[in-house]
Amino acid sequence: MFEIHRKEINWGGRTLVLETGQIARQANGAVMVTYGETSCLTAVTAAKTAKEGIDFFPLTVNYQERAYSAGKIPGGFFKREGRPGEAETLTCRLIDRPIRPLFVKGFKNETQVVSTVMSHDLENNPDITALIGTSAALTISGLPFMGPIGAARVGYIDGEYILNPTYEQLETSDLDLVVAGTRDAVLMVESEANELSEKIMLGAVMFGHEQMQVVIDVIIELAELAAKEPMILPEPEDHSALAAKVATLAEADLRAAYSEIVKQVRSTQLSAIKDRVIAELTEADENVKSGVVADLLKNLEKTIVRGDIIKTKKRIDGRDLDTVRAIESSVNILPRTHGSALFTRGETQATVVTTLGTGDDEQFIDALTGTYKERFMLHYNFPPYSVGEVGRMMGTSRRETGHGKLAWRALRAVLPDHDEFPYTIRVVSEITESNGSSSMASVCGGSLSLMDAGVPLKRPVSGIAMGLIKEGDDYAVLSDILGDEDHLGDMDFKVAGTSEGITSLQMDIRITGITKDIMEIALKQASEGRAFILEEMNKALATGREEMSDHAPRIETIQINREKIREVIGTGGKVIREICEVTGAKVDIEDDGTIKVSSSDLSAIEAALKWIEGIVAEPEVGKIYEGKVVKTVDFGAFVNFLGSRDGLVHISELENHRVKQVTDVLSEGDIIKVKVLAVDDRGKVRLSRRAVDQETGEDIQDKQGEEE
Repeated sequence: MFEIHRKEINWGGRTLVLETGQIARQANGAVMVTYGETSCLTAVTAAKTAKEGIDFFPLTVNYQERAYSAGKIPGGFFKREGRPGEAETLTCRLIDRPIRPLFVKGFKNETQVVSTVMSHDLENNPDITALIGTSAALTISGLPFMGPIGAARVGYIDGEYILNPTYEQLETSDLDLVVAGTRDAVLMVESEANELSEKIMLGAVMFGHEQMQVVIDVIIELAELAAKEPMILPEPEDHSALAAKVATLAEADLRAAYSEIVKQVRSTQLSAIKDRVIAELTEADENVKSGVVADLLKNLEKTIVRGDIIKTKKRIDGRDLDTVRAIESSVNILPRTHGSALFTRGETQATVVTTLGTGDDEQFIDALTGTYKERFMLHYNFPPYSVGEVGRMMGTSRRETGHGKLAWRALRAVLPDHDEFPYTIRVVSEITESNGSSSMASVCGGSLSLMDAGVPLKRPVSGIAMGLIKEGDDYAVLSDILGDEDHLGDMDFKVAGTSEGITSLQMDIRITGITKDIMEIALKQASEGRAFILEEMNKALATGREEMSDHAPRIETIQINREKIREVIGTGGKVIREICEVTGAKVDIEDDGTIKVSSSDLSAIEAALKWIEGIVAEPEVGKIYEGKVVKTVDFGAFVNFLGSRDGLVHISELENHRVKQVTDVLSEGDIIKVKVLAVDDRGKVRLSRRAVDQETGEDIQDKQGEEE
């Protein structure tokens, strides 16, 4: 029989519970983690045998949010959850990144992690419970996982770090940072910040790592009770003799190839070396597998590149450790877009376009916490031609979603308040070349594109990707890493921010020897690199344009009395539809009486505003208005003069002499000028035609007074 095991601790002022043995018992490992009243079930399963013919670890992470967890029924026709949303995709990546490096090298069994949100209290983000559940499930599964890891969210409010802030607390926090790591080292950081200093950001990482230690302890305690026997792995084959042959055949050529600065030339040479060595060795011995030779070549490449960087302090392309590649920036490169920029750093290039829209263009997000509107979107596209390859172009990949969100976080902190700039903003980054850190190119290009569109950013934002090569006690921190340095290195550390501080930081560590001192050096070096990049960006455009593109919509905002909203909308929306159809402008009305009128044609906006003002305005005694005669009666004429407002011109107020019949002076449909004489308690308005010069529109009484 299965035995249920449960561990419980108080963590960050809430109860954290880990339980296994009752649910999903046929998986290799399954743990239900509950924090507050948010619960995630994570199950881990692995194939019994290794997958042949692959040179990577086939790990899949699936994170899924169920609407029932928050007491909701999904929208849409089918009333069930569909493909993963952006938040789910980002959490999949959040889980994958810290666990992948901890599997034993050479483990090739297909492995799947499935984390499902079963209960959501609308206070605690389930991504932390999913991360902890994944760590616990892997630790008890018997799979070759060198964990456990812990995870924590860190906020920063009023100068204090907050452990696992709630959704409500995050609204006033200057920081939203998730950190994951082992007992000894940080493995992953994902964050969004409000221009915080390097010192505060590093302190947040260390705070989170310290606070997660109790979680690692409780996972170990659970494993002592419930862990399965470790999986027996086959002894790795001894390929030392073959490795020596590979080195003899390829080392000199590999060194020559890596001295080539141009990526495409270098890639072509490396591919040729690989094909030649594999062919030569497999033809000489039929027992030699091409995949094994390819792995040995990769190891040799890694040894050559890493060793040379440590030894010479020179990079693949000849740069010093802290040198940023040449930068070229230009703006307004596309004639019909609202804002555009081309940002090129070495062989990485982003063509970034900004589009401005109205309230109708806001994105509706259906989250577990409720449906809300998002007015800022950033989408990142990575076509295969950007790396000189041919590939299938399907839907948005997880990588594209993740890189786009990183750039979104970096730029969101500097956007103007919605009241100041009431536009919906969409930024699209098309990666047109790539050789390292296209996400940071998207940040730089996005900042320029936004300013080109006339968005008044608080400050421009630049970003840089840092790398690390560490061999024993020797290490080298690399600024603005190339793609090869990323693949062969030990750290991918992306930092974005303004001249005042960091707005986003993302870090992935592939080894367990990263110290606080190394991270401090990396942050300092990144700050210097960002400053250089920002200086180069400023040569193209340093501040937002004062005038927007002629093709962008204009938005004018007015505030009306809430009691007048019904009059502007009209019965069944009749009035507002008429305003839009006649003027050609869009009109959005909010519950507080805020009205936004938008159009790319200024005259349409002016016409709509005049119409609305006429509807909501109150007549002022003594003021002159132009109106239309809508009805004549024996005792006078009714005039529509202020939107839908009517007033009576008594027959005695038509002319300065006695009028026998109203129709002798006026007919229905006539346009006349009238003066407001009085407004009674019931809102009825008395008007005068004779008090106004019908040609000039001047007040006759005032004119007579001036003449006297």
